Amino acid sequence: MAYQGTFKRYELKYLLTPEQKQMMLEGIAPYMQLDQYGRTTIRNLYFDTDTFRLARRSMEKPAYKEKLRLRSYAQATEDSPVFVELKKKYDSVVYKRRISLPEQAAMAWLLEGTRQAPDAQIGREIAYFLDYYQGLKPMVFLSYEREALYALDGSDFRITFDENILARQTDLSLRSPACGTPVLAKDRTLMEVKTSGGYPLWMTRLLTEGRIYRTSFSKYGAAYEQMICPKTRRITPFVTERSHFYAERTVQRAV
Repeated sequence: MAYQGTFKRYELKYLLTPEQKQMMLEGIAPYMQLDQYGRTTIRNLYFDTDTFRLARRSMEKPAYKEKLRLRSYAQATEDSPVFVELKKKYDSVVYKRRISLPEQAAMAWLLEGTRQAPDAQIGREIAYFLDYYQGLKPMVFLSYEREALYALDGSDFRITFDENILARQTDLSLRSPACGTPVLAKDRTLMEVKTSGGYPLWMTRLLTEGRIYRTSFSKYGAAYEQMICPKTRRITPFVTERSHFYAERTVQRAV
């Protein structure tokens, strides 16, 4: 199975109403095409410590942050190819490194204490990450339905539309059905623009005409803020003023 193992690009996000999504689909039609997979359900296991160290760090919006996840593009079996992904963001640039393994082998590598990395540079980088953050394990299952489009001019400009974003803390397996608690309103679509360079003029025009503006939205961060943060807030205080602000805001929203 051929796949791209390294990415360096900007990933810019927008929350769309149904009308804005329809306008975008019509506007990009002359320039982009839906990929061969059509609408797919993506499943992810996000790895973290017992205290959600990586999630809490991400919520503080530092200049540098990183996360580890296991991803499949369909409900997995033990032999299905899945992707172990190490994702880093520095100064607004996203660096993603991933390696493909059968699901059973990937889980054995990540969970059973075997730090023998696959014989590849990316595998060694992930192994270092596992050693640095001791005790990583699946903490959140997160799924969503995605439509991905690629540019007809052969550039790396891509757009994805994600809907029905669901999260849960039980049954943490890629072999399980996609279900959970919604972390985004049903009438909203998360559009992500992925590019290593600038926007084409036609894209800038569409965003301007539709009054569509960039937003900051992390799927894992939203799941943590809505599902986990209120519970951990009752157990122990956060260590930073910014984290305390997010915790208070989440509790107020849940009341």
